Amino acid sequence: MQLKDLSSPEFIENPYPFYQKLRASGPLLQVGPNTFLATQFATVDALFSDKRIGKSYMDTVRIRYGDKADSIPLFSAFSRMFLMLNPPDHSRIRGLMMKAFNARKIDSLREMAVAIAHELIDQIEDQGNLDLTKDFAFPLPVRIICKMLDVPVSDAPRLGVATGLLVKAFDPSISEEEINQANDAFMVLDEYFSAVIHQRREQPGEDLISLLVHINDGGETLTHDEIVSNVVLLFLAGHETTTNMISNSLIALFRHPEQLAQIKHNPELLPNAVLECLRYDSSVQMTMRTALEEVEIGGVKVPKGAMILLLIGAANRDAGQFEHPEQLDITRRLGRSMAFGAGIHHCMGHRLALIELESALSVLLTRLPNLQLQDLDKLAWIPRANLRGVSKLIASF
Repeated sequence: MQLKDLSSPEFIENPYPFYQKLRASGPLLQVGPNTFLATQFATVDALFSDKRIGKSYMDTVRIRYGDKADSIPLFSAFSRMFLMLNPPDHSRIRGLMMKAFNARKIDSLREMAVAIAHELIDQIEDQGNLDLTKDFAFPLPVRIICKMLDVPVSDAPRLGVATGLLVKAFDPSISEEEINQANDAFMVLDEYFSAVIHQRREQPGEDLISLLVHINDGGETLTHDEIVSNVVLLFLAGHETTTNMISNSLIALFRHPEQLAQIKHNPELLPNAVLECLRYDSSVQMTMRTALEEVEIGGVKVPKGAMILLLIGAANRDAGQFEHPEQLDITRRLGRSMAFGAGIHHCMGHRLALIELESALSVLLTRLPNLQLQDLDKLAWIPRANLRGVSKLIASF
């Protein structure tokens, strides 16, 4: 298999047969001079916690784009996101952000998520049919992140378009045109959030941006550029992955009507069903790491600076970890999947994501008991390898 195969129409439509072949090839597969794929659960899990494998974003993009990577503002901005950093920089920025993103604050958002879900159903319940992605899965998490950042929800569509272009830059297979589009999109977001940050310095509130602007932990603060990059990350992660995951969960459940029926008859199964949907068809399919030194993994020598793609979607269907992994089973005693990563880069927003997913599915299935998804065999999957989701999801009720 070659890296370009991750952008083929067949892979985008259904990556799981490809993953099965890759897992059978061993714990690590070389697909280029400095590019490797990890697909088995045990290997992916181990690499998430291996201190020899970390984040070196600029080194990774230089492998692909050479010295010109240093002249692209987008890549510099990504390199400031705490998601892309190793300790001690990662520890410093994540520690500061956790003060503005702690569990107690996130748990308090469940009531808001349920209320927004009901508001969205109120707006669409007389239509008879809708695009669940556009009318429900996108606006629910985006309204929540807009409230958390205290930015107008009316700005969300424009910001959402920009982040949709930006996220393509995380894809291992991206064209020069898409890099330019992603860079332009970042400049839009940079200008927008820079203005918000300047305003919050003068007029602070209780929102996340104000907290990041004014946070001071023993003299540790965030620079303007660090705040911009990480606010962009929060906005992107706060809606893009959850939007896709709401749709992916609905697709999985409606393709398995017996599982959907169990939830309707036993709503207490919903939290576990959400975890199973995350394992079965996660919106986050892969993440990148860099070999910080020369290492040997599963008998394969990996040179220092090489890029390793951890294929989360493949690990979550590994029969070595999950019994009958190709089956959706909402009663599964799941254990731990890789949907939110692991180690020091475990998703900081996983609690919020679970709250949003549970609230969205609970309200939707309760308020629209006759909901039916259309054209489940002809879905429009977005052509990205790293994030899996559909561009539309037509439903009737």
